[in-house]
Amino acid sequence: MPDFSPPPRLEERHALFLDFDGTLAPIQDDPDKVVLSPENARALAGLESLIGEAIAIISGRDVRDLSARVPNAYWRAGGHGLEICGPGEGPPETAIAAPRGLVNAIEMITSGLEGVRMERKGPVIAVHFRQAPEMGEMLLARLKDTVRDDPDYKIQAGKMVLEAKPAHAHKGRAITHMMEHAPFRDRLPVMVGDDTTDEDAFDAVNRLGGFSIKVGPGETAAQYRLEDTHDVTTWLTEQGR
Repeated sequence: MPDFSPPPRLEERHALFLDFDGTLAPIQDDPDKVVLSPENARALAGLESLIGEAIAIISGRDVRDLSARVPNAYWRAGGHGLEICGPGEGPPETAIAAPRGLVNAIEMITSGLEGVRMERKGPVIAVHFRQAPEMGEMLLARLKDTVRDDPDYKIQAGKMVLEAKPAHAHKGRAITHMMEHAPFRDRLPVMVGDDTTDEDAFDAVNRLGGFSIKVGPGETAAQYRLEDTHDVTTWLTEQGR
């Protein structure tokens, strides 16, 4: 059983991976309104003297969107790790698009559904239903049916969002890859995340000998737990002291 005592302190030997929505910033009904708070910006800056550049923000957001919301002083992995930018590096101006046939099919599924919104995130297509939670099961069934015969895409469920994403888009795979290269190489990974989309990452860091932190309730492979984004801010701030 996981140990849900408070997470341990970060050390110089660690590399830190952080989800964005629901971890570094509270989830909003409108994803466009989510921003990094000044408190978390200061907390991240305070960690640089401890673990240097071994700080990455890994998100389901497109890396261009993510880069507009967090400082480019940190590694950013968007699209569940499909595109990665190093410190000071800007993302490519344009993203690889999802297949037109898949986009059209999901547009047909979501068209006219009040409270449901489709978002194109490069090769990932998100269907948000936070304002119509009763439609979640129906949307999941229709989306799964849409990609049933497509080996290149899969459906992943998150908090009031369903994503059609490339089968190889995988936060755990992205972290494993990043840990093979400087400045992450020879460190122990730490992952903090709140959603089912972070479970692959928890599995990866556990396997690599680091530790994992789940934000909020729910079953998880993570070893530790923080209750909410406020607790994340507190924990990050304490690490830099």
